[in-house]
Amino acid sequence: MKDPISITSIGVISPMGATSEEIWNNYRSDRHFFTENDFDGVSSLAASLPADIKVKVENLRGENSKYRYLDNSVLYAILAAREAFGHREMPNRSSGINIGSSRGATGLFEKYHSEFLKTGRSSTYTSPSTTLGNISSWVAQDLQLEGPEFSHSVTCSTGMHAILNAVAWIKSGMADGFLAGGSEAPLTGFTLSQMKAMKIYASQLTDFPCKSLEMNKSENTMILGEAAGIVGLEKGVKDKSLAIIKGIGYANEKLKHGASLSKNGKCLQKSMKMAVGELDLNEIDAVVMHAPGTIGGDMAEVNAIKKVFSTKLPAMTSNKWKTGHSFAASGILSLQMAVMMLRNQEFLPVPFSEFQQQPDKIENILVNSVGFGGNAVSILVGRN
Repeated sequence: MKDPISITSIGVISPMGATSEEIWNNYRSDRHFFTENDFDGVSSLAASLPADIKVKVENLRGENSKYRYLDNSVLYAILAAREAFGHREMPNRSSGINIGSSRGATGLFEKYHSEFLKTGRSSTYTSPSTTLGNISSWVAQDLQLEGPEFSHSVTCSTGMHAILNAVAWIKSGMADGFLAGGSEAPLTGFTLSQMKAMKIYASQLTDFPCKSLEMNKSENTMILGEAAGIVGLEKGVKDKSLAIIKGIGYANEKLKHGASLSKNGKCLQKSMKMAVGELDLNEIDAVVMHAPGTIGGDMAEVNAIKKVFSTKLPAMTSNKWKTGHSFAASGILSLQMAVMMLRNQEFLPVPFSEFQQQPDKIENILVNSVGFGGNAVSILVGRN
């Protein structure tokens, strides 16, 4: 990719915590973050935010009366954005914002709809508080930014699509910097029931309940998690760069049904090839995979990597065995994992996976994301 884009900041709140130090330490352990709880009457495995972050969410509601009626997906994004810039230089006030969500204001929408079914009336706050655009607009309000702001939904690859969009804005010259990412608060009984109805959800709290990249599993083991992630992007290579975006790729494929992915992950093959561009495939040291823990999804992505890289495969890993699948935010968590491995020069394998190959070096990492609808995004990041 001509004219590389710098990642100058990353803010994440997830089941593994909020600070970079805390998250890195949790990555280096063999601990997962799944518990079984009751969600609106539905007992389910899930990866929830830790108690200290939940306290911060509630404090936001008390801090500003305008925040009282916002959905958790919006409040999570505000906290992630503050984490991104709390200890670093604030972005240019004209920076743009694109923070998407697969599900949007899940909790509030369900609450207001339930009230409507009971009373036949809607709250005054129903419409303004459940629009998808709330996420970016309220982050802009909180950071006092004045650039373009919008949100979108492209299923599970939403956060990574936000980065593609931000790169396009920066390269066009219409913005000097951008905040891009995803936020998801999907832990409601109704949403969990939807996943279970698809027969893709884990059912047992074992040592490793989400068997992402366990290629011999006999059942699907996807588990939902909640999270938000924001990435600060600027044109060129900066002294403060955490990593450099060297390539971007995107693709889709013909569907057999709404949640399908071809056996060989054709859309992922295309997106990875586009992201690598003219770089020698041997220069790709590792791939942070989408790998949701489903039999078909994991196998399709592994097959796609084998098709692209042939006999010399890069090291392969994923983080969903720890944090679950946070829909729109999941790609940003994967990108943060890649940046952390680059900066710490340490590869983080999945402990129970057959893919234990340690790369000879850690200079270039591909990050994959794919969602319902057969759409894929691949981003190539490297050291600056």
